[in-house]
Amino acid sequence: MLKDLLIFIKKNFVLKLMKINVFADTICGWCFIGHRNLNAALKKFPEVKFDIKHVPFQLNSDMPAEGISRDKYLEIKFGGKDYAAPMYENMRLKANESGINLNLDKIKKTPNTVLSHLLIILSEQFNLQNEIKEKIYQSYFIDGLDIGDINILVDVAKANNIAENIFKDFINEKNIELVNSKLSTAREKNISGVPFFEIGKDFISGAQSSIQLENVIKANLN
Repeated sequence: MLKDLLIFIKKNFVLKLMKINVFADTICGWCFIGHRNLNAALKKFPEVKFDIKHVPFQLNSDMPAEGISRDKYLEIKFGGKDYAAPMYENMRLKANESGINLNLDKIKKTPNTVLSHLLIILSEQFNLQNEIKEKIYQSYFIDGLDIGDINILVDVAKANNIAENIFKDFINEKNIELVNSKLSTAREKNISGVPFFEIGKDFISGAQSSIQLENVIKANLN
């Protein structure tokens, strides 16, 4: 009887643990979609304690610190706005399915993303990583703000009760090197595109649906 009771308690009341690594860049629309879909999937498992880590990735590792104009970026990356349009239209449709209304026409600059990655890493100390990532994505893809601008990121931090001086003090050579070391993790794993998820023993590439992510989580809990 006691043994059966212990098995019942363990199965129904003891929190299960799962580690998830999310490789993402903050100017990646597919990463925003993947972020929303992962959050939707996680809600299906209230009995699980998830340890989720953001692993920085840069789509444009050679981006100048000050960023470049959106038009110039589209010209360099795709050959111009017209050539990028089909891909972005597909992204809009997928984003809508995840409850995101992208405002890509509001984006005027493509920024360097190192500072935004720094803020996400800092936010882990306050258990605010999810909220900060969401707000950074919204700031860029919905509000069209320059998330390479420290003042914009200070506003994001303060809106989530991270003091301005704490964030600014975190921006130093040591922590920038930390971001760079984390960026090398993706290269070592031969990850060439994001979002990329490490869920338990599985590796998932691309902005998968919440149902697909839910199924992978479920498979790794068994």
